[in-house]
Order: sequence, then C-alpha cells, then structure tokens
Amino acid sequence: MKLNQIANNPGAHKHKHKVGRGSSSGLGKTSGRGVKGAKARTGNQVHGFEGGQMPLHMRMPKRGFRNIFGTDFAEVNISRIQKAIDNKKLDIKSKITEDVLRKAGLTHKSRDGVRLLGKGAITAKIDIEVAGVSAGAREAVEKAGGTVTTTYTKKVYSNKKGEPGKRQTRRAEATKKREARKA
Repeated sequence: MKLNQIANNPGAHKHKHKVGRGSSSGLGKTSGRGVKGAKARTGNQVHGFEGGQMPLHMRMPKRGFRNIFGTDFAEVNISRIQKAIDNKKLDIKSKITEDVLRKAGLTHKSRDGVRLLGKGAITAKIDIEVAGVSAGAREAVEKAGGTVTTTYTKKVYSNKKGEPGKRQTRRAEATKKREARKA
C-alpha cells in the first residue's frame, strides 16, 4: 500500500448535493425552496413565525418567576468535603471558608453564599464557616469533633432613608397586636 492508494471506504463520505444545476438534477430551478415568498429569498426568516398561526412559544403557558426576596445558596454536601480532604484539596488545619471551597472547585459563586448539607459522612475534624447549614450537617461535623459557624443574616429591605420599609413596619405592628391579644 502506498500513500496515493489511500482512500475512504465507499459511502463513508457523502457529497453535498449542488442545487440549481438544471431540472433533471432534482434540485434545479427553485433549488428545493418552493415558489416565491419570504422563505424563497435570501436573508433571514423571522424566528418563531409560523405563517400567522399562533406560534409554539406563545401556545405554551408561562411558568415561574424570579423571586427577588428569595435566597440563592450554593449547596455542598459533607461527603464532597470529606472527598476533597482525602484528595488533599482542602487543608483541615486552617479554617474552611466559602473562598477556600470555591478555590478547591467544590462550589460556584452564588448570591447568598454556601449552604452545607448533610448527605454522606465526614470523619475529619474541620472548622468551617458557611452562610447556612442543615441540622444533619451540623450534627455530623460536631460529632466528628469539628465546628460550624454560620455567617448569613437575612436581608432587611428598607426605604431610601434607611428606615424599615412599609411592609416591615406593618408586619411588626401586626405581630404586636397578635401578642397583645394573646396576653
């Protein structure tokens, strides 16, 4: 065998059909585009336009919304932290913070920080500082001889003057009334 004898197996490479090469080719004259209209012309078509029929994206119902008061935590299980310690990605002698977890590749950046969850088991004694922690995760870390510190405080939305907003004031008044009724 020589270099000039190397070729593809028959049928391995299918050649693109050239359009507009006469009617007997099967793709001559209109080149498979039908007759006239916007789709026969060059340039872009309107995306999602179905000829006046109600388009699919408008037939489907709207769903969900972005809650501006909601919390967005990056979640990490204790089993992943133990695995990172075993692989020498985390040092248990120093305090484990959100930045340390991010640099080790265990979390991504999130709006409200990292929340520690209790899936799996942990044997290493660690000192960890996170925004939130589940009861199971706290119990597992403390059982292994470690400590958990939470840093997250719920945001209080206020008006421009820095005073509590109308909503917080109303809630506080309603709570006071409820407590007064109970007493």
